[in-house]
Amino acid sequence: MTDPVFSERVGVSVGVATIGPKRLVEPALRSAEVPDVDVVLLSHAHMDHFDLPSLRALESKKTDVVTATKTSDLLRVPKWKSVHEIGWGEEVRLGQLTFRAVEVQHWGARVQTDTFRGYNGYVIESPKYRVLFGGDTALTTAFRGLHTPRGIDLAMMPIGAYDPWIRAHCNPEQALAMAEAANSEHIFGVHNQTFELSREPNEEPLQRLRAALRGSDHRLALSSIGQEFHLSR
Repeated sequence: MTDPVFSERVGVSVGVATIGPKRLVEPALRSAEVPDVDVVLLSHAHMDHFDLPSLRALESKKTDVVTATKTSDLLRVPKWKSVHEIGWGEEVRLGQLTFRAVEVQHWGARVQTDTFRGYNGYVIESPKYRVLFGGDTALTTAFRGLHTPRGIDLAMMPIGAYDPWIRAHCNPEQALAMAEAANSEHIFGVHNQTFELSREPNEEPLQRLRAALRGSDHRLALSSIGQEFHLSR
């Protein structure tokens, strides 16, 4: 499970209230409906990716956590099976899965003063599949380094919050270009339709991604929250 957020709002907690953006759509599953999770994968400490109430709802001695460097202090580490911090180029193996942190163009501070925190994308490898989780990123050439003949079966790429934050968040065309630079077959647009974080219309990121695919709609893994996509070989 990547960057889980079940909360109605994300932001700063003040007593029993949270000050921050409100969800635009219900989550596909409530935390209580989620089956046992093997691994929680966290890209960076921003509040719309590293939601503490959601993470506490998932705490389990059956679940491992992989997170960016210098972010585990935000977690109640003893509540989990294990917590692994990794930085760019580092990897951890959990069962049959290998998680490798990859460079992205973003930042990791949760508040203004904790600029020491890391921020990652990830390549997840199993014996059959390779999945790319882009986390949050602006346009970067770093994804070219992920290109192998084996390819990426599915790229989960951020496609929203680019207006006016283009220096921190890629637009849909850039997300597709980076996925293709990594030799990805299917793409799944994340970081859109859930919270109002920028000025572009809510439906625009997905519309632009679909247009950028130029008729190759079979490569678009998911187009709405609650859908399922199954990889098979």
